[in-house]
Formats: sequence, C-alpha cells, structure tokens
Amino acid sequence: MSSAKQIQVALIQMQCEESPDTNLERSIEQIRAAATAGAQVICLQEVFNTQYPCQTEDHDRFRLAESIPGPTTQTLAKIAAELQVVLVVPLFEKRTHGLYHNSAVVLDADGSTAGLYRKMHIPDDPLYYEKFYFAPGDLGFLAFPTKFAKIGVCICWDQWYPEAARLTAMQGAELLFYPTAIGWIPGEREIYGASQYSAWQTMMRSHAIANGLFVGAPNRVGPEGEILFWGGSFMADPYGNVMKQASHDDEEILHIECNLSLLDTARTHWPFFRDRRVDAFADLQKRWCEH
Repeated sequence: MSSAKQIQVALIQMQCEESPDTNLERSIEQIRAAATAGAQVICLQEVFNTQYPCQTEDHDRFRLAESIPGPTTQTLAKIAAELQVVLVVPLFEKRTHGLYHNSAVVLDADGSTAGLYRKMHIPDDPLYYEKFYFAPGDLGFLAFPTKFAKIGVCICWDQWYPEAARLTAMQGAELLFYPTAIGWIPGEREIYGASQYSAWQTMMRSHAIANGLFVGAPNRVGPEGEILFWGGSFMADPYGNVMKQASHDDEEILHIECNLSLLDTARTHWPFFRDRRVDAFADLQKRWCEH
C-alpha cells in the first residue's frame, strides 16, 4: 500500500436502466471520466449494474445475479489495471443455487481482487424486500489494503449501525464507503423527504467523527418503479464535515481530495479509541437487555 497521504476519490451517482449491459457500459464511461480527472479510488453505487431488484418478490430477478469472480468483475478488473485505479464494485452475487448476497468487490489498481464484502444487515421494508433475495453476509466487517489506501466497505442498510462502522474502522480502514440505493417511496418526499435525507447523511457523518476516518456514500438517482432514488451522494472528512455533495436529481461524479494524515490528527485530538470502555461492552452481543 502506498504511503502517499493525498488520495483522489470519486463517487459515481447514476440512474440505472433495465439492461445490465447498458449499465455496465455507462459505468465504465463514468469510471474512465473519473480517472481522467485524476481519481485514484472510485466507488460505484449499490448493485450498480441493475435496477434495484427488491421492490417486489420476483423469482425471475435472481437471474440478475452473477458469481464473484464473474463476467462483471473480470471486465472491471481489466479496466482497473488499465487505468491504474482502485474500484469498489457492488454486485448482486450468486454464491450457488439458492444462495445470494448483496456484495461489493474491491479491485486493486493492478486488477487483482483486494477483498470481498457481503452486506451484513438485510432490511425488509415496503419496496425494499431484501430478505427475499439476500442472505446476510458471513465474512464480517473488513478493510482491504490497496495501492492507495486501506478501504472498508459496508452497504446501504449497514449505515444505520454504529457497530458496523466501528468494527470496520478497527480493521484499519482509512476510507469507509457505503454504496447505497435509497430513495423516497410514493407520498413521502413532500412530507418527510428533507428529514429522511438529513437522518441518512447525519448518521454517516457521525461514523466519520466517531471513528476518525473518511466516509463516502454513492447513491443512485432518479425514478425506478415506485421509488424515486434521492441521489445526494456525499463524502465526509474525519471531523464529519461534508466535503462535497451531489444533487438530488442528476447523475454526477463527485471528486474529492482526501488527506489521510487527517486520521492521525483527528484521532489524536479526539481520542475516542483510547477512551472506549471495551471492558463494559459485552452486552452489545445481546439483542436486548432485560430490566
């Protein structure tokens, strides 16, 4: 892993079409544009090459899944090596017949696989019927050394859990990405839209602060089925400041310069890791504490 401190990061916010091949081609165009502009680490959105598959329980949609490694990762590994960039590639993974995951592959700048993460927290909400499609991850919370930085990945619903961010940070993550597919369901934007987005962003900004690292969330944008994906992709620094934020309506590539030396500065001045009472946290392994 490079000892360089200044890292150029790009988050790709896209609207997906029905054709996975088209989404892959368009994503490669965006990756090339980001790399041309100087990006060294590029993160795509959740299940980036398909429309969000979980709005209904439909067995036909399992056909969208693919193995890892598989055609998409092989294609993007060549792109990563050609452009000498690190790619975070979220995919609908088919592990074997009847076993699927919501996953993300980290491809290093030489095209090799730096690591695989499988989404640990699986929601079941109106229009987000993920428990029908995905088994919970079984690899734990991880961070992967790459040419430019040590990268941690969680996915979407994971972002609401402080424990996930903490354990990923404890693996040494310097950049923590949350590839996301989140939006407004019918009738909610006008009443709850601003507060929903604020809660979403605030939660991840708090992870950046509590763990003294950079947090980035690329989200999809635009209408798919009944969901209007709210975009708003952003990156926060180790103090929780929003470094850059995308619009709620348009496709966009966010370019952010991350100075990794800020991790040492933030953690020295706000020594949360030093002061954690790890001796008192055993109850976190319980579902609830009876009184």
